[in-house]
Amino acid sequence: MKYLVLIAFLMTGSLAFGKAKSCTDYSQFKDVSKNEMQTIVKKKKATIVDVNSESSFEDTHIPGAVHFASVKGNFSKVLPKDKNAMVVAYCGGKMCTAWQRAAKMACEMGYKNIRHFSEGISGWKAMNKKG
Repeated sequence: MKYLVLIAFLMTGSLAFGKAKSCTDYSQFKDVSKNEMQTIVKKKKATIVDVNSESSFEDTHIPGAVHFASVKGNFSKVLPKDKNAMVVAYCGGKMCTAWQRAAKMACEMGYKNIRHFSEGISGWKAMNKKG
């Protein structure tokens, strides 16, 4: 009986400590600053996912980004094999929440290093204005 109680206690404790965050807990996805995003693009340090409309993506997107709606059916094929590799999702700007669709899908596929570029394409364009 003592062993059963001990096993039950250990199982309960391990579940509490080992509990993974929900893929809909978007606060777990760290924000990427403008400077970090420039470095990520320059050094090709992440898979970048644009969750804007197709027309927005065709107009402008962060260099190297994939268009989420275009690859959603084969999302696993555009993501790296390494589940610890960085994946950065973005959409229109600070008030946009569309990026969450890509983040959630990547999370559900087991990716652990998902980030959010909250400045979005509007912040990227402002930051990279010529003149």
